[in-house]
Amino acid sequence: MSTIIYPSPIFGPVHSRRLGISLGINLMPADGKVCTFDCIYCECGLNADHRPTLPRPTREEVARALEATLRQMAADGQHPDVLTFAGNGEPTAHPEFAGIIDDTIRLRDALCPLAKVSVLSNATQLHRKDVFDALLRVDNNIQKLDTVDIDFIRRIDRPVSKKYDVETIIEQLRQFHGHVIIQTMFLKGVAKLRSSEVENLDNTTDDFVLPWLDAVKTIAPEQVMIYTIDRETPVSYLQKASHEELNRIRDMVIAEGIPCTASY
Repeated sequence: MSTIIYPSPIFGPVHSRRLGISLGINLMPADGKVCTFDCIYCECGLNADHRPTLPRPTREEVARALEATLRQMAADGQHPDVLTFAGNGEPTAHPEFAGIIDDTIRLRDALCPLAKVSVLSNATQLHRKDVFDALLRVDNNIQKLDTVDIDFIRRIDRPVSKKYDVETIIEQLRQFHGHVIIQTMFLKGVAKLRSSEVENLDNTTDDFVLPWLDAVKTIAPEQVMIYTIDRETPVSYLQKASHEELNRIRDMVIAEGIPCTASY
């Protein structure tokens, strides 16, 4: 099983399936994973397998490293399409997230004004006003909603907090009043349990898609991004959703008047 642990606080640039040439900003430690979810499809592996020993980078360290990288890229004739907060865990969990967003926007405006600022988040920190307000200031506020079925969420996304409530998350996402992009992972798999039972995982069927689509309509995002597994996962039994399945779901979203893209 291979996993990806990203450098911190800056990595890349990399080519994103959804965003283009992306310079990554990782607010988690460089030697491990810290996340409020423990997704069984995460390319960074499971939380318990990658406990960090280093601290998170400070606000000052992030700004200093980002400025140096952007100046070097400009000198090399490179221009990122997007500055993306991602990496080894949930970026909005950083205690200085709001200030880091302010610094990033300032540096973007000065050094690469055409680049967008994007945040890839699992929506678990939206109850914090400083985080919510900071997300209103970024160009691409990308929030995860893999399903509205809480049992599936607990099996796939595995929120660390027992207080996680998907209905609360949906209402918080609605409060962005359209300044939000919903990102959803569709996948399949059959897991053999310790008993003789098997567990079928598949959120591409209408039992999952139709309630999810109702939630998306309630949230009324500016866009939806659906995707499937692209790299090796921590558990071996997960499978990609097919092109046909993703295209069907994409077309259902578009039929509701909401722009949607599918990444295979």
